[in-house]
Amino acid sequence: MFSQELWLENEKKCAVVRKSKQGRKRQELLAVALGVKVGVKGSWLWPPLKLFACSQISSLVRRAALTHNDNHFNYEKTHNFKVHTFRGPHWCEYCANFMWGLIAQGVRCSGLKSEGLYRVSGFTEHIEDVKMAFDRDGEKADISANIYPDINIITGALKLYFRDLPIPVITYDTYSKFIEAAKISNADERLEAVHEVLMLLPPAHYETLRYLMIHLKKVTMNEKDNFMNAENLGIVFGPTLMRPPEDSTLTTLHDMRYQKLIVQILIENEDVLF
Repeated sequence: MFSQELWLENEKKCAVVRKSKQGRKRQELLAVALGVKVGVKGSWLWPPLKLFACSQISSLVRRAALTHNDNHFNYEKTHNFKVHTFRGPHWCEYCANFMWGLIAQGVRCSGLKSEGLYRVSGFTEHIEDVKMAFDRDGEKADISANIYPDINIITGALKLYFRDLPIPVITYDTYSKFIEAAKISNADERLEAVHEVLMLLPPAHYETLRYLMIHLKKVTMNEKDNFMNAENLGIVFGPTLMRPPEDSTLTTLHDMRYQKLIVQILIENEDVLF
């Protein structure tokens, strides 16, 4: 008969083998998602490549869940971004096109090349006009270039809408986790930590952030004309998309560089993270 010590030692060895097999299976699953082959002798995927595969699988699962909800009209309460100052539009990937309207209708191809896009502010009274137009007409609001030739009015309205959300796109619940992720010095580990926190966002917040980052990535692709790279956009959108739960000026000032860094990472790695 086996002694207790031999039995425990045997169990530990079996656990290591099981863990190794599970890890191998996970690698194979990620490899399938990427369409690459993993070597027979237990080679491992490069961390950023592994993260990309994880993000692709996560996105597929999330989109499948969104489609299922859409087909069954079974929306969670969090899917609606209602803003007291914008009564008309509800915007998110489920049911609305407020963001689509401002970005696709307002920030047109020519708008992407506008110098200082999102950094330069439009006239406050004209931005208020856009807000009132949405309050009055909802999705039928006319924000075409014939009415608002200055692109900075449209971008100003979009930023105002984000700032007025009662719960930021990057929610209060995940704020501290994003800040902690931004403080990680190793770039690969930081990227993986950001991805993990992204998975904690409610579906509508996640999809909205994804939609916006795709757009902002396009903005950076026109940097030679608009002079707006990911870092500059991070400075603009950091405090707009995320706010500390406590209303503390000291915390806000201290966290500004991390807010900027998080948005910069999201833009630069949009294709990997979402």
